[in-house]
Amino acid sequence: MTAALTGLTALPGVADAIDAAREACTQLRWHGALRRRVSEVAAESRVRGARASAFLEGAEFSVDLVRDVIRGATPLGHDGPEEQVLHGAIQATSVTEQLTSVVLTAPAQALARLHTAAAADLAAPEELGRPRLPGETAAELRDLGAAPDAAAAGARLRGVVELITRAKEEPGILVAAIAHAEIASARPFVHGNALVARALERLLLLVLGVDPTGAVVSEAGYSRQGAVAYQGALAAYSGGSPDGVALWLRHYAESIVAGAAEGTAIADAVLAGRLTQR
Repeated sequence: MTAALTGLTALPGVADAIDAAREACTQLRWHGALRRRVSEVAAESRVRGARASAFLEGAEFSVDLVRDVIRGATPLGHDGPEEQVLHGAIQATSVTEQLTSVVLTAPAQALARLHTAAAADLAAPEELGRPRLPGETAAELRDLGAAPDAAAAGARLRGVVELITRAKEEPGILVAAIAHAEIASARPFVHGNALVARALERLLLLVLGVDPTGAVVSEAGYSRQGAVAYQGALAAYSGGSPDGVALWLRHYAESIVAGAAEGTAIADAVLAGRLTQR
């Protein structure tokens, strides 16, 4: 897996796209709000990230509702499928805060916790926090084609664990991109794979220093481009061709740029004493 990162920036358009994403994150880092009120910005980033992650699964809610649910002001029912997805998105995004000291040293444990959070309402209790067993399938992300069987998916999950273990030896922005795409395309869990993939990306961008304040809302970058474009980019990656991998990396980088712009809007609103309602 680590070897696969070598030469990715030589793929068509990837170097410029990754440089633009890295620069957008760097510029956001110098925002005045992130020197004095970083916790407020990061909290709102998680609100908008959870909302966008749920949207990509077909569950659309207002940012006001998501914010109120996260701060405990509004209860969220768990009976409807959209509410279950939103709950998973909120829990997976929120738990990233607790995994910053764990993910690089015990990535398998971190992935198990992310999955337990994401799929608590979507999977049976015995399916939580573990990869699929032989005979179990994943029916998600159908536009990517049939999910690999459990053995192949498990092998790719182990590859992600290895990649994260050695992440400090590689460009963090590429580690997050490949980890996201591998989880989403391999679908190692019965349910909740894309929710886990996006939360893992957020976590890796944070701990690997690409977005050390947690202000970037990359999930919103994906949602702005739309679920069809997102799944199309992942399908291209899943095909395994250099052009397909390049398409995903460009899509990812563009989402980071858009997510940094969303983070800037949050930071501006925090400094002004109000949050832009979106």
